[in-house]
Amino acid sequence: MNAPANISAMTSLVTPKISAEADRPFDLVVLVLPGFSHLALHAYIEPFSIANMVSRLPLFRWRIAGLDARPVEGANGLSVAVDVPIDELVLSSNDRRPNQLAIMTGEPVERQLTAELNGFLRTMARRGVPISAVGTATWLLARTGLLAGTRCTIHWSRLAAFAEVFNQPRISDSLFVKDGQYSTCAGELAAFDLAVDLIGSHAGGYIAQEVCRHAIVEGQRSGSNRQTGPSGLAFAGVSDKLLMAMRIMEENVEFPLAMDEVARRAGVSRRQLERLFASHIGLPPVRHYLRIRVDHAKRLIEGTRMPFIDIAMASGFMSASHFARCFRAFHGMSPQQCRAMVPAWVGPGLR
Repeated sequence: MNAPANISAMTSLVTPKISAEADRPFDLVVLVLPGFSHLALHAYIEPFSIANMVSRLPLFRWRIAGLDARPVEGANGLSVAVDVPIDELVLSSNDRRPNQLAIMTGEPVERQLTAELNGFLRTMARRGVPISAVGTATWLLARTGLLAGTRCTIHWSRLAAFAEVFNQPRISDSLFVKDGQYSTCAGELAAFDLAVDLIGSHAGGYIAQEVCRHAIVEGQRSGSNRQTGPSGLAFAGVSDKLLMAMRIMEENVEFPLAMDEVARRAGVSRRQLERLFASHIGLPPVRHYLRIRVDHAKRLIEGTRMPFIDIAMASGFMSASHFARCFRAFHGMSPQQCRAMVPAWVGPGLR
């Protein structure tokens, strides 16, 4: 007697949730720029291919876009063919606009934003096309001004520089962030998570789970997951209090906390904190905190052209001389020598 109801319930689980207006596959356009990551590109596209396969429906289609019709070379030297140049997308009618535009770029991202590309991105934004920036493409999208006031993320290696250059307090180290019309993603394998999230929104949670299962991925990761754990991630499971203390340090770089305050926030005594660091890190907590701040400064040196005194202050140092001594102690070179090793393309147009 209950068989029809049970069959109906099972059918509802496996039937993709497609909007009534979808009389054609969900149309994805992936704009690739020179130096893009093939890992990120395929991590983003393959989940849609798998979704079509497991659903046995043409739920998604995708096209590769380029600045022109020529193949685009990635960071590994391999090129991909372009299906559509951006000028054709601009000229296409509104009823043929893509359902999603994803952008993938490489280094030097600071030099990728041409007047033509800026106009294209702003046109897509005005037309209401949802835009996803993958990896360093967040930097490019921020240069257009479209991310002003928007919560966003970028690859962890660019977080510090991005926050300083764009004065963006709403940057996080999440895997991906969705805020209105814009999505931003850490890049690389996090592009898979962004794609699966989109699949879940368009085709339903069951299809998203099946994509993960087929890809041998243990469950769908939330966008709010951190890109990287604290620098002591190798000690996960040893002490939650230790990891909490490390995270507190990493979240308070510009205005360092006293060690007693770190211990209080982590819920341990100062003596307990010192024992935890001695046992598992091999450094006193004060020394570990100093290393976090110096590493933060190094990322600013490598990713921006900020004056050294500004970098010192952004890393919690009150004097340039103290900063230089600490930097040399950890990295074996001066801040000036470190910057001299940075490729010449880093920094034009930045502070």
